[in-house]
Amino acid sequence: MKIVLLQLGKTDKDYLLKGVDDYIKRINRLAQFETITIPDLKNRKSLNISKQLKKEGEAIRGKILKGDYVIMLDERGKGLSSIEFAETLDSLFQSSSKRIVFVIGGPYGLDSDLRKMANMVLSLSDMTFSHQLVRLLFAEQLYRALSILGGLPYHNE
Repeated sequence: MKIVLLQLGKTDKDYLLKGVDDYIKRINRLAQFETITIPDLKNRKSLNISKQLKKEGEAIRGKILKGDYVIMLDERGKGLSSIEFAETLDSLFQSSSKRIVFVIGGPYGLDSDLRKMANMVLSLSDMTFSHQLVRLLFAEQLYRALSILGGLPYHNE
């Protein structure tokens, strides 16, 4: 099974890029993983937030394939411990889905219509983080979950 991260726009902070790249290298030793970056909208500043969310949602929808298990990352989603996240991944690995697709929205989050197509909405925290920082937090938690499943000594409990 392949794990895919769909994200909007490039990460422009060097320290975040380095951290994400480090975790992606680790993740790729444990699972098939791909990051798909959807370019920022052109003329974004001329659009109101609602139109931005709709257009971003359309772009994201275009990257989701039939049969994907889609997990949207949003602070209003369900919170899981690292162990519960690992258990969720493990059960998804046993399912018939071809890909598990995680989606990180842009600066204003995710369009409500897009959220409705998610199989799950997951929160990394009750706090709000920038969409760029979420990439690093997600990569670390994905690596942690995979290391738990693989019996690696990364997670301490």
